[in-house]
Amino acid sequence: MGAVKTKRMPRAVREQQMLDAAVEIFGRRGYMAASMDEIAELAGVSKPLVYLYLNSKDELFTACIRREAAALVAAVRSGVRTDLPADRQLWDGLIAFFAHTADHPHAWSVVHLQARTHGETFAAEAAAMREEIVAFVTQLIAVAAREAHRDPDLPDREVAGLAEALVGAAESLATWANTSDGVTARQAATTLMNFAWAGLGNLMEGHPWSPQEG
Repeated sequence: MGAVKTKRMPRAVREQQMLDAAVEIFGRRGYMAASMDEIAELAGVSKPLVYLYLNSKDELFTACIRREAAALVAAVRSGVRTDLPADRQLWDGLIAFFAHTADHPHAWSVVHLQARTHGETFAAEAAAMREEIVAFVTQLIAVAAREAHRDPDLPDREVAGLAEALVGAAESLATWANTSDGVTARQAATTLMNFAWAGLGNLMEGHPWSPQEG
């Protein structure tokens, strides 16, 4: 009898292995310093196979950005229950965001740092992810404000600005947390809630801050 043939790994599974390896190498070394040789070695495949599946370093990097961006957006969305009070929704969303970025530091480096600094094509991929998260947070803030005082006088532009500010703060805090020893996702989320919710809560109750005259 001949030798038993081993089952070939499905292309989709093999490709995910390559992306896993690429995300780690890009995240650790940066886009420019990362080599296809390193990625292939970590994935346990030949370099020609990486090129066969993903064509070029640029396309491989784009695929990494898209996959990790989609995973982050999905994590934030799935972490929020819309039947809960507004502060709990924001808290749960922040916990999901910081937990995901802490559990996947190389992925966060790829989508937040590397993608934004190595060309317009990559930056556009990262921007699309950010726009989706901002849109989600914008909706959360708008709905919460309208529920808080039935006929709110809160302009759409102000809601959009609040969402931009909140997401920007979360991004910066995630990068800081990932490079600081001992900062947990819960601690990062608590820091941002303490920073943001007092103002947001007052605004939603119809008590916006305004400068004192004189």
